[in-house]
Amino acid sequence: MDNDEGHRLFIVGAGFAGREIAKEFIERGAPGRIVAFLDDDPAKIGGKTDGVPVFGPIGAVAGLVRVEPNDEAIIAMPSASNAAVRRVYFDLKSAGFSRIRILPGIAQIVEGDARLVQAREIDPQDLLGRDPVRIGLKESLAYLRGKRVLVTGAGGSIGSELARQLLSGGVERLYLLGHGENSIYQVDRELAALRSGGVGETTRVVPVVGELKDRDYVRFLLGRLKADAVFHAAAYKHVPLMEANPLAAIENNVLGTHNLVDACLESGTRKFVFISTDKAVDPVSIYGASKLLSERIVSAAQAKATGGASFMVVRFGNVLGSRGSIIPLFRSQIERGGPVTVTHPDADRYFMTIPEACSLVLKAGGVGEAGAAYVLDMGEPVRIAELAAQLIRFFGFVPGRDIGIEYVGLRPGERLTERLHSDDEEVEPTPFPGINRIRAKTPPMEPDAILAELEPLCRLDPSRPGLYRNKSALREIVRRHVPSLEVPIDESDY
Repeated sequence: MDNDEGHRLFIVGAGFAGREIAKEFIERGAPGRIVAFLDDDPAKIGGKTDGVPVFGPIGAVAGLVRVEPNDEAIIAMPSASNAAVRRVYFDLKSAGFSRIRILPGIAQIVEGDARLVQAREIDPQDLLGRDPVRIGLKESLAYLRGKRVLVTGAGGSIGSELARQLLSGGVERLYLLGHGENSIYQVDRELAALRSGGVGETTRVVPVVGELKDRDYVRFLLGRLKADAVFHAAAYKHVPLMEANPLAAIENNVLGTHNLVDACLESGTRKFVFISTDKAVDPVSIYGASKLLSERIVSAAQAKATGGASFMVVRFGNVLGSRGSIIPLFRSQIERGGPVTVTHPDADRYFMTIPEACSLVLKAGGVGEAGAAYVLDMGEPVRIAELAAQLIRFFGFVPGRDIGIEYVGLRPGERLTERLHSDDEEVEPTPFPGINRIRAKTPPMEPDAILAELEPLCRLDPSRPGLYRNKSALREIVRRHVPSLEVPIDESDY
């Protein structure tokens, strides 16, 4: 505790999480020393907790401590609301702290077991949006204890967070599947660091680099892995980019999902959870259409399932901070001095944090019915312009004065607003907060016919070479099955 090395630590919150962090810091002999807890509880202020003095209230921190360049604050308040964390963050910034980390929310801390390794740099998504639904991981992941679990798209924002939470769920083996070696390498390293820090130490993590588009490989892989549960998060997601490359969206998202579903049916997977999007509702973009078709593939698989296997869909809107989303884009624009580009003053989207979305997906996988489709409760939509203004303030600037907001118009495939269900669907609550069930009013389309039509566009058929990679033919086929799809004017065939 006295091996200073210039690093002084202040722990914000003298509750269970803060005390766990302090205990681990001291027992490990980490470099530096803990100066104090910062807390708002009058019963604790002025005393000591586990031998460490407690200063407070937090809002007065600027007058309580003199912050030095190497000082660090860890916010250990996993039960705090977004508004409370936001207040604490700006109090710490005002006091002069430049190094601020935060522990994950209570939903991601299993049985009060907070670990120092879980502390991470504070991010805008920690301060934006509504308060998340709180899901206890230990209880909600009980159905996966001792199981083999495969996450596709494990290097992406959703897939990697699913992997982090599954690490705490007592799964026997966690397979990380992705086609980008760097992203899989990074999440594998991150999980290794978490395990070395005491999180999920009994789980064996197996990184796998491979392509879902390769039908034979996917059958071989699932036959070898014998996964009990599959969470399918892999997809090409960037809307304008997929408008320019529609065959890539269909081949990866639709045929890749078909390959995976068939392999799971053949290999005896007991639980399959497909992660969908609000853009699958009356889709106008090829990305949205690809996710709607994939939903139909997963739903239709239930009729072929045997031995109590369950195939289900979980749909939700945007998540804060995912790769390719607006938060990283806005952040880079702010760091360059602006302007921040917004498509339209009235554009809005549904948002939730990545950890909340993943916790609810994992919960739905355990409580959902076979063959059912679910939609997460996203709260009220948020105007993109207001989100941009909040982010500008997060970085200490004044919107319109220091950093401008520029409206650039909707991009190809984008809508002004999104919906979480169509007019042909009814949404009904479930006994589980944050999870609603979708019921179709009319029988959904059977995917087999459209899959047969799409096959020669994505895989060369020597008898019909003109169809291979033909974008016009693709849109014509998809639009027959998805009438809401918009077709670009004067798009070339190839």
